[in-house]
Amino acid sequence: MASETVGEIRRGDPAWTASVVLVVIGLVDAIYLSWIKLANATASCGRIGDCEAVNNSRFADVGGVPIALIGSAGFLLILVLLLLDRPGGEPKEAVRFALFGVTLAGTIYSAYLTYIELFVLHAICPFCVLSALVMVGLFVLSLIRLRLWA
Repeated sequence: MASETVGEIRRGDPAWTASVVLVVIGLVDAIYLSWIKLANATASCGRIGDCEAVNNSRFADVGGVPIALIGSAGFLLILVLLLLDRPGGEPKEAVRFALFGVTLAGTIYSAYLTYIELFVLHAICPFCVLSALVMVGLFVLSLIRLRLWA
């Protein structure tokens, strides 16, 4: 029995591992965008999009707080939740539901911001698209982890 437990810990949870990888990517992306906004610097989008139009729009702040900073806090919260529910331990129902809730809210807000980019600003920021894709991926993985646990 002990060797089975060790095997389970060693194998881990691929959905958890993928979630950690995604949340680190999202956190780095959001921190970069936060730095751009707070330092009043220019984001380097190359020829892919118009980061400046998005970053300088009236939608880039909520109550004076840059959306990228809110995103950084969100990704950090997701990372903390993932660390609280590491593979090998007892699944923590409350933590997994919290992770589901946070990623659902992040996905809905990312969809709204993507709509704003496409249909209001008519400008795309590749860094924002990356953040939205990462959040959707985290949401899907949170669903998988809930289903595997249930």
